[in-house]
Amino acid sequence: MKERVAITGIGAVSPCGMKKETVWANLKKGKSCIDKITRFDASLYSSNMAGHVHDMDHYTHLSSRLIKKIDLFSHMALIASEQALKDAVLETDNLDKNRVGVFMGNALGGWLFAETELRDLYIEGREGVSPYMATAWFPAAPQGQVTIYYGFKGYSKTLVVDKASSALALWYAAKTVAQDKNDFVLAGGMEAPITPYALLCANTCGNLSKNNLNYKKAYKPYDLYRDGFVLAEGSGMVLMEKEQTARKRGAHVYGFLAGIGFTSDGRHYARYDADCSNLAHAIEDCLRDAGWDKKDVDYICLDGEATVLGDYLETEAIKKVFGEKARDISLSAPKSMFGNLLGAQTAMDLIMTLLMVKEKTVLPTINYEVSDSLCDLDYTPNKAVEREINKALIIARGRGGMNIILAVEK
Repeated sequence: MKERVAITGIGAVSPCGMKKETVWANLKKGKSCIDKITRFDASLYSSNMAGHVHDMDHYTHLSSRLIKKIDLFSHMALIASEQALKDAVLETDNLDKNRVGVFMGNALGGWLFAETELRDLYIEGREGVSPYMATAWFPAAPQGQVTIYYGFKGYSKTLVVDKASSALALWYAAKTVAQDKNDFVLAGGMEAPITPYALLCANTCGNLSKNNLNYKKAYKPYDLYRDGFVLAEGSGMVLMEKEQTARKRGAHVYGFLAGIGFTSDGRHYARYDADCSNLAHAIEDCLRDAGWDKKDVDYICLDGEATVLGDYLETEAIKKVFGEKARDISLSAPKSMFGNLLGAQTAMDLIMTLLMVKEKTVLPTINYEVSDSLCDLDYTPNKAVEREINKALIIARGRGGMNIILAVEK
């Protein structure tokens, strides 16, 4: 992109906090925010722990009437969007709303609302189903609710790319600003997978940790005894605008989205290719798109799937691209502290990376206890470390081998 796209506002609804200050404080301490699932009886599930969002009612700005019409994932997206707009000090009443877009990503849709209504359908018949069922569950519902709530009418889109959904949403959003299709864009992701059916689907994929008895330490990327990731719910949203617009209105700039790399393994509908070449190619494409040299990269926010193959391929791809330089780059997977937000994860990774740049601190990968000879890089184990970060990469991978890399600069 010729025009630099600035990120001027962030909003985070996550298991480790409902405000950016709380999120940062908990993550810097290396606090695990994983808990047993108590929303419903999950005792028969092979993985029955998750990162939960707490205190939604305390932080919401929505009416009870609206909340009854929407699923949890839309509710979280609306709260995170409001936070991002306020953080950017953007007065929505004074905007040309035809020039404001909304780009969002998620993987599953709104199953808490859907499951409740489907249950009522079988118990009470068609008369027992809410008329809002048709608009509450589908993946584009949060985008629709945010545009309606604020009256935004600009070019907008919802992306579904498994765990890489919000990665692509962020990039498309930035492109519309750079190409002058929008003046401002709200972009990010949301996910609410802690429901009986959604959890069942996630369990059948085979990539969730089963270490339920030690749930605080279950999510352990790159550790020799890793056995999968832990699910989480939440939403991350950012506000984007052109650099010159941000400077003109005196906005604080967290950073810039500088480039993307995007490849597909093209090998299997659900599994990664057992070769890291396509992921490495995506990283190289991203560096080329951003105009960076390999020596410029200070930090990489990792996908951190915590599966034997996933972590190995990610490590090998980094070594293949950077060679010995890989050992000088700070790496971490902060999501190990609160769980994987699936389609919303890259949005949270972006927010955490921007805060790391601001605070000159690399957040840790927790629960790292036993090293794996095949995963032999420095993943910032267990404790945050101080480091100046000017240029960073974010790795996102979707099932079936969707590889998306984002470049972020100070």
